[in-house]
Amino acid sequence: MILVTVGTQLPFDRLVKAVDTFAKDLSKPVLAQIGRGSYTPQNMKWIKNIEPQDFDRVFRDATIIVSHAGIGTVLTAKRFGKPIILVPRKAALGEHRNDHQLATVSQLAGRPGIYVAHSDDDLRNYLLEDLDSPSHEDPSEAGRASLVSYLKNYIATA
Repeated sequence: MILVTVGTQLPFDRLVKAVDTFAKDLSKPVLAQIGRGSYTPQNMKWIKNIEPQDFDRVFRDATIIVSHAGIGTVLTAKRFGKPIILVPRKAALGEHRNDHQLATVSQLAGRPGIYVAHSDDDLRNYLLEDLDSPSHEDPSEAGRASLVSYLKNYIATA
């Protein structure tokens, strides 16, 4: 199963619409957690919110995660060893108050198991591929230090 999650704070109809557009062409079923979005998917199962007590089970059952660039979801994908496709929210489209998600994906792109989709075509292509899962242990000390430094700086300036 492919799990699409937009988080619980803001709607992200652009992501939900994109996956819904080609969900019928995918070989795996799709479940979308659409949050406060106004778009109603036609080609995939959906739920407004996944209850916290059910989230780990749904996440564990998924083979691929598609998400906004929320660091909590990235860390959960890493914990469960799931490949994650990140679609950053864009302030210019009214999806967030600033472009911190673009900054986040610039730091995460290229890490094992993390795929960044900047367009609907990128997203579709990733969903049609066999994506590698992240290892539970990243052997790159430099990569880990870089991510920790980025997160500390982001928190300090937020």
